[in-house]
Amino acid sequence: MSNKTHRDQEQFRQAALDYHKTEPKGKIEVIPSKPHSSQRDLSLAYSPGVAEPCLEIEKDPKTVYEYTSKGNLVAVISNGTAVLGLGDIGAEASKPVMEGKGLLFKIFADINVFDIEIDEKDPDKFIEIVKGIAPTFGGINLEDIKAPEAFYIEQRLKEELNIPLMHDDQHGTAIISAAALINALEISGKKIDEVKMVVNGAGAAAIACAKLYIALGLKKENVLMCDSKGVINHKRQNLTPEKIDFIADTDIETLEDALKGADVFVGLSKGNVMSAEMLQSMAENPVVFALANPTPEIDYNLAVSVREDVLMATGRSDFPNQVNNVLGFPYIFRGALDVQASGINEEMKLAAVHAIADLAKEAVPEMVKLAYNVKNLNFGREYFIPKPFDNRLLTKVSIAVAKAAIESGIAGKPILDFEAYENQLLDRMGRDEKLIRMMQNRARSNPKRVVLGNAEEYNVLKAAQILYEEGIAHPILLGEKKYVKEQMEKFDIHLDVPIVDPADDDQEENRRKYRKTLWELRNRKGVNEYIAKRLVRQRDYFAPLMLKHGDTDALIVGYSKNYRTVLKPVLEIIEKEKGVDRVAAMMMILSDKKPYFFADTSINQNPTSEEMANIARMAELTVKTFAIEPRIAMLAYENFSSNAEVSKKVAKAVEILHQKYPNMIVDGEIQPDFAMSADHLQDYPFSKLGDVPANTFIFPSLESANLSYKIIRGMKVAQVVGPILMGLSHPVHVLQMRSSVDEIVNLATVAVLDAQRREND
Repeated sequence: MSNKTHRDQEQFRQAALDYHKTEPKGKIEVIPSKPHSSQRDLSLAYSPGVAEPCLEIEKDPKTVYEYTSKGNLVAVISNGTAVLGLGDIGAEASKPVMEGKGLLFKIFADINVFDIEIDEKDPDKFIEIVKGIAPTFGGINLEDIKAPEAFYIEQRLKEELNIPLMHDDQHGTAIISAAALINALEISGKKIDEVKMVVNGAGAAAIACAKLYIALGLKKENVLMCDSKGVINHKRQNLTPEKIDFIADTDIETLEDALKGADVFVGLSKGNVMSAEMLQSMAENPVVFALANPTPEIDYNLAVSVREDVLMATGRSDFPNQVNNVLGFPYIFRGALDVQASGINEEMKLAAVHAIADLAKEAVPEMVKLAYNVKNLNFGREYFIPKPFDNRLLTKVSIAVAKAAIESGIAGKPILDFEAYENQLLDRMGRDEKLIRMMQNRARSNPKRVVLGNAEEYNVLKAAQILYEEGIAHPILLGEKKYVKEQMEKFDIHLDVPIVDPADDDQEENRRKYRKTLWELRNRKGVNEYIAKRLVRQRDYFAPLMLKHGDTDALIVGYSKNYRTVLKPVLEIIEKEKGVDRVAAMMMILSDKKPYFFADTSINQNPTSEEMANIARMAELTVKTFAIEPRIAMLAYENFSSNAEVSKKVAKAVEILHQKYPNMIVDGEIQPDFAMSADHLQDYPFSKLGDVPANTFIFPSLESANLSYKIIRGMKVAQVVGPILMGLSHPVHVLQMRSSVDEIVNLATVAVLDAQRREND
């Protein structure tokens, strides 16, 4: 292992430890869901008011779902005997994983979770403990329990409890890979009841996968299962009951021989156990699921170079067709909870399989394409299973599972109106930072060089480390080289990235080049060659000149100076986009429901009607780059009355927009609370907004916009990204003073996407 690789691993290890121990420690917390600010609230929440729901539940236990959080609460339970690839590390050591699973439940399906780590290896005692706490929960997700005990524990609990329960290590992988198998076989032109399959691995996941494939039509006699000792055949002794089910009547003993002529390989074992020669020996159009993680049974790039006809899936996000359990478990439990199912049966699992498989054949939304930075994503060899960031999974899979529970007779609360249920699910989809994750995922697919000014500052250095390690951008640190290195040493930040000091000797050639450019741009603006020579030693001028000359792809500046001071040299050097009269700035507000966009927040003091119209047009185009339909409200303190001068200005801007861009969804003058309410909008049927709330707000003055977003930022009720500069010909974005690490990372991500867009234009 090289020193650099070791250092990178150590830095990641430390970053992971820091992530988990930062206050509040861990990854999940409990927050009140009801008002609690007054004495009356507390008397309703606890004594004496709490007695009333207790008595109702005593009379009818089913009302527990009406008066408590049980119906949206899942327990993630483990005894720590098979944690990731770490093995039997104990109950307490498994807690970070269980918290992580809880986080995924919440962000993908809005399901609340208590993680429960039980220090008990005896299966019967473990079962009794789980049964004892089961009344608390609407569902139970078993996790990281070693085989063969996992089979026994799950079977007993399914028989003895009447709530949704699933061991995700078994069934999650089975469900997702089964969906992939259906589609891969369709592409290969093969029928499931005719193919020969080799399963490498005989643990809980492998057994569950094989059983589910058989339920889909795979013939048991066409399956060869291998464990660490080879093929499970009639010669083998001392097999577990689960392995006995898959004894093959064959003399074949090795994986190598088993693969000869096979149509499908499913790997749930360890990395690099499948050679190129083994792949070559498989049948035409082989289906290869190399699911060991992080190192697949055969490397993806090797496999596709050896066989052009291979249809391949892995467990990794950096290759096509990722078999990821997050495609299934959040939505399976969502559907099961919402109908108060008494379990998770085979019909519900198969419904999830087909819903996931069918989704891959549908036209892919722009939001998903944006997340993965691809122009086209069509059903085929490189896309036969949906992407984890596909928001449609929540509705498609949850609804399919809920319907299957109802039709199979185990739903305690059948859904009567599935259209209304779909809308309820859609309302849940905004309660996380999906947009940020999508943006960062797209940035990783084609990272760009981003200059970060003020590189001596800890927040900037820490943001650079995250951008570098996460592969979001290629940071270039701008600052006094000696001091930057001292700060990196002080904070134990090791980055193999360029450090550019405008005053350093190694920048002499660039200073000469930049000085000439600056003088040519500003020689009729009071800048002579002497002044230009002095200015290029200043980072405020050096940075935009780097961008002007193509020595970086994007620029982030402004951490320690006020906005206008930093913006001045940028505007002197970077020209405006064609057709733009004045640049503007926009803030992205990531609320717990959905993103909102505010403009202009930083530049135009008192825009005219024409300028407001231009700001709205730039905002529309910018919001569209995030694959979001802009619905623009032109704000005032009156609703469609135009009595005040400000309202008249806004009304004229709206008139300009309606004339020049008749397809633009924009209207006003309107108050922001009315623009955000479907009920209020119904009072104005003539409005282009209809009854769908606005997501983009154009303010009549800089003060109103700036104060509005800063109140939100100060209250910390939403994440704020920006300001996002609009109207320049190159990607430049100016930070707020003393931005947090996350704010710097997020704005740098926007800068990368900005650079990608310009590259593709």
